[in-house]
Amino acid sequence: MKMLRSGKFAALLALLALTATGHAQTANWQKEWEETVAAAKKEGTVVVLGQPSPAMRNEILPKFTERYGIKVELIAGQSSTTVGKVRTERAAGIYSVDVFMSNGGTSISVLYAEKMIDPLKPMLILPEVTEPSKWKGGVIPFADPEKQYLLLMFRSVDSHMVVNQDYVKPEEMRHVKDLLNPKWKGKIATEDPAAAGGAGAGSAAHFYTQIGPDFVKQLYIDQQAIVQRDRRQLSDWLARGSAPICLTCHIDDMRALVNEGYKLVELFELDGIQNRVTPAPSLLSVANKAPHPNAAKVFVNWMAGKEALELYSKNAQAATMRTDADESFLDPRVIPKPGVQYSDYTDIDWQMRVRMDVAKKVRDLLKAGR
Repeated sequence: MKMLRSGKFAALLALLALTATGHAQTANWQKEWEETVAAAKKEGTVVVLGQPSPAMRNEILPKFTERYGIKVELIAGQSSTTVGKVRTERAAGIYSVDVFMSNGGTSISVLYAEKMIDPLKPMLILPEVTEPSKWKGGVIPFADPEKQYLLLMFRSVDSHMVVNQDYVKPEEMRHVKDLLNPKWKGKIATEDPAAAGGAGAGSAAHFYTQIGPDFVKQLYIDQQAIVQRDRRQLSDWLARGSAPICLTCHIDDMRALVNEGYKLVELFELDGIQNRVTPAPSLLSVANKAPHPNAAKVFVNWMAGKEALELYSKNAQAATMRTDADESFLDPRVIPKPGVQYSDYTDIDWQMRVRMDVAKKVRDLLKAGR
């Protein structure tokens, strides 16, 4: 009987110790968070380099400012172009950016490879982003080998292209080689397939690895694909039918056009080519020598949370890495299916080694073909 009481007493002490530890941890993160937010408000601004997303500009960033009283300066544009400008600034000793939200290629082959970013993981404070169960796979998902720098916010199946079905009938685009139909000569648009790190290069690299160099030459050179870096122009051409096939258009750029009745449709199923999963629209990272370090810390905690990622997901039609984010509004085709084999563009070996090698081959091929 005495032993039983002793055992119960020991168990009670252990429980009290765990409870005390839990309370201490809660107090610690709350104290750190409150101090960080206070310091961020004094800084007043966070500079975010990101994609030209209507969701970011019109919904996510205003909500962040409303919540924390911190202004957001968004530098929006094609990742390879905007990051190139940052590289030039840094060469002159100017550090103007706090947070990067760049595509997978640029994030890995430039920001990470050129050591332009600091570890992000130590900046995560809020339990909703530090708790592993909140993330698919049971771990906070980072794309880099150290699992510190590049937060993987999305992992979704990418469509092969977007078409205007007033001009491209379903039966005319069932196999990937239907793109080589002479009917589509001069009617296929894309972001620049030779621009390092961009969506155009990623699309071209996928065609190259899946089908081969001859197909790439036929598609981009013989079919006289129209190259345009302005995503709004690509969407306009798609809607008007002057280029009714777009290899790199984004559904979130075209929502207003779809609502107006334009028959713009993503194609996910094509014979002759495997689907790919990508980290699009962006990976999240923190600039080193950030001018507003506390505001950057508040922003990445907000951006990695359920509310912000759900908003971004809804507008970008991309599947997040969170377990608690609503996916009911997503096209089910963008959510990776268990047991299905995909080309995985979230893999850093692909991005740093294979993709860069293939991208060079594509550039050389296209240069020789002109």
